[in-house]
Amino acid sequence: MRLRNVTGSREIIAENEFVVHEPENYKGKWRELFKNDNPLHIEIGMGKGKFLIQLAQENPDINYIGIEKYSSVLIRAVEKRKELEINNLWLIRFDADYINDIFDTNEVARIYLNFSDPWPKDRHAKRRLTSKEFLARYDKFLAADGEVIFKTDNSGLFEFSLEQVEVAGWKLRNYTHDLHHSEFVKGNVMTEYEEKFSAMGNPIHRLEAFR
Repeated sequence: MRLRNVTGSREIIAENEFVVHEPENYKGKWRELFKNDNPLHIEIGMGKGKFLIQLAQENPDINYIGIEKYSSVLIRAVEKRKELEINNLWLIRFDADYINDIFDTNEVARIYLNFSDPWPKDRHAKRRLTSKEFLARYDKFLAADGEVIFKTDNSGLFEFSLEQVEVAGWKLRNYTHDLHHSEFVKGNVMTEYEEKFSAMGNPIHRLEAFR
């Protein structure tokens, strides 16, 4: 699906007070930005921001960072963020390939991956955010007891992810092929895609991975 360009989105994001414009400068020092020692949770590929904004509102004692590569998508989260009176959510326009440039050892307690790009061609498998290559990246900054929580409607990507967790030497827990009809649905916060696909009758897959 071709991404629709939003005119002026880059310029608006570049000037927005809730976007961290040089995140590399905060590697190992994110608590200084938040001005507290609360746990840090991040979402890679935050889309329009519904999921992370709701979490930030419900959990003021947790710090959140939303990461999105595309300006035309992040702009929607930026627009929503400016309407909120919260101090525990920052946004970054950034390519996850370079995630280790902005987070340091043990700095992140939880990573959310929601409805990530499936990169369906085999030659692009290492670009999938649940690939062993990306799990190796997360291993460098995820806390010792940290976890990755992944949701998708793509059954092929989910099976791939289950395999990659094992290949990478990580462990699985609380995984299901039908989240909304499972014991893990309690407390679940839905994303825009999740609402759309669920309404169509598509089952939602979910897993938690840890070392």
